[in-house]
Amino acid sequence: MGSFKSGFVAILGRTNVGKSTLLNSLIGEKIAIMANKPQTTRTQIKGILNRENSQIVFLDTPGIHKPKTKLSSIMVETAFSSSKDVDLILLIVEATSKEIGKGDRLILGKIKETKKKTILIINKIDLVKKAELLKLIEIFSKEYDFEAIIPMSAKSREGKEELLQIVEETLEEGPRYYEEETYTDQTIRMIVEETIREKALKLLDDEVPHGIYVEVQKLKKGKTMENKPIFNIEATIFCQRESHKGIIIGRKGSKLKQIGIYAREDLEKTLGEKVNLQTWVKVRKDWQDEETIIKKFKIDN
Repeated sequence: MGSFKSGFVAILGRTNVGKSTLLNSLIGEKIAIMANKPQTTRTQIKGILNRENSQIVFLDTPGIHKPKTKLSSIMVETAFSSSKDVDLILLIVEATSKEIGKGDRLILGKIKETKKKTILIINKIDLVKKAELLKLIEIFSKEYDFEAIIPMSAKSREGKEELLQIVEETLEEGPRYYEEETYTDQTIRMIVEETIREKALKLLDDEVPHGIYVEVQKLKKGKTMENKPIFNIEATIFCQRESHKGIIIGRKGSKLKQIGIYAREDLEKTLGEKVNLQTWVKVRKDWQDEETIIKKFKIDN
């Protein structure tokens, strides 16, 4: 039997390039919320992959974007600080790019500073012709000495095995950092908050989602009438404007009910237990600049 390898791998990229989709695909469990909206991931999420001869700890980070609030500044800071102490970086870019854009150039600059081993993933290859893909590979390969350049589709999982093989080969020998059954460092409370937020992101209009924040007030395990275990959860969706509150609640409470149903179904799958979920909506105007809330999104380095 060969030696055991382990290490930490940061997933970096601009907003909406498919980082969370890739993480969930690699781990085989849904641990990072996915929504086709920018800035979905707000903090660093660890996904732990246990293979026969390795343990790979992936760090999904917030997308790199131009910060407009304290929260978004911390998101960008989190993404960059995540790359400082890792063994390997996965840089994700979109196959539809015609050149190295501002965001990608900024990330590449940070990678060059750290001189970290980096694998370039060109995602969403199903959207381009082969000639365009080859041209993009050529442009990026002149910029940095990547360990490998892997064209793939995180959605269809095409290229996944090849990527894992290269990641494993690149890592050094090391210990098992987490128990073999562990696949994330997210607490149940975090998973609940993020699941509700994901459903809201998917069901709401574009102007509302990034003005929302979910907080669990109650999370208790109880028993049903049939004496089966059940999670009793109460959560509040905070938004920035009164008009947003109306949109989130919807006509006769229809939208909020929909968010609740989808979140409950998802949580029952994730937690493997029945869930009784109650949600409320409140206005909290400047929460994106409130220290008490933002510190939740900071990571300790």
